[in-house]
Amino acid sequence: MAVTARAHPNVALLKYWGKQTRAGNLPAVPSLSITLDSLHTTTTVDASQRDAVILNDELVEDAKIGTALSLWRQTLAIPPLKIISTNNFPTAAGLASSASGFAALITALNIWADLGLSEAQRSDLARQASGSAARSIFGGYVELSGPDWLAVPVAPREHWPLNVVIAITSESRKATSSSSGMRLSQRTSAFFDAWTRTTAEGLAPMREAIMQRDFAALAEQAEASCLMMHAVMLSSRPGLMYWNPSTLACLHQVRDLRSSGVPVFFTVDAGPQVKAICQPQAVPDVVAALNTVPGVLRTVTCGLGGDATRIDPELTDR
Repeated sequence: MAVTARAHPNVALLKYWGKQTRAGNLPAVPSLSITLDSLHTTTTVDASQRDAVILNDELVEDAKIGTALSLWRQTLAIPPLKIISTNNFPTAAGLASSASGFAALITALNIWADLGLSEAQRSDLARQASGSAARSIFGGYVELSGPDWLAVPVAPREHWPLNVVIAITSESRKATSSSSGMRLSQRTSAFFDAWTRTTAEGLAPMREAIMQRDFAALAEQAEASCLMMHAVMLSSRPGLMYWNPSTLACLHQVRDLRSSGVPVFFTVDAGPQVKAICQPQAVPDVVAALNTVPGVLRTVTCGLGGDATRIDPELTDR
């Protein structure tokens, strides 16, 4: 029988950008993220005569899924599959759809094919397909670091229930994928070596800020990591410009809110969407302020999400 699983995208506060040269799709830097609750990928796997992928109700040829299945089949007994996957948020637009997608896929596949994989093994396999997918196996606060590069929970979502207000400034696919952009930055950015050093140094202080629930420290560290990552992107040749004018306007709006006493900070991944992380009481002010920014199509408010897990589609809203 078909099996359906659901996973949530995550937002890295300590950013991930760059890959090691050795095999395994290993990150060049550690990262620390939060998993979101309102956004999700729902994926169903079933038997098929040949592999078929239906993404958001459209039959597609997805090279990343094909590559992942080929890799996984080197060690796992996985027959031909029909994969039906749906995102309730824009795909390939800087909202980590590949992270939730591969976390949902390996979770459903593990149950459907009776693979008997542990959470650590699912995290390892998800990372091989998409680096950030390793973190979407888990909810709450999640770390991905060496030497084994398996995601591990840092704290459950109940430890510090922050909110994330996402300003959607575009629903278009980005021109340069994250994987292609990372390779370009590693080859051409003069700042890449400094980026890997400072990110590694930032892991322990950010973990400590989360454990102590120190909002000011987390805000400073997360914004610095975000801006350093985009400095590496911009200094690539040719420069990677994932932002649009509304993205920058949202960053100024968040800074203005914080200056006025609202507990909020920003982060932006490889795309134009702005994630404003805030304390729960600040959500109305943050939503109202971001919705006034020209070019913001809409805002989405999230709490912190849970683990990738099997669901019953008959009992769960898609």
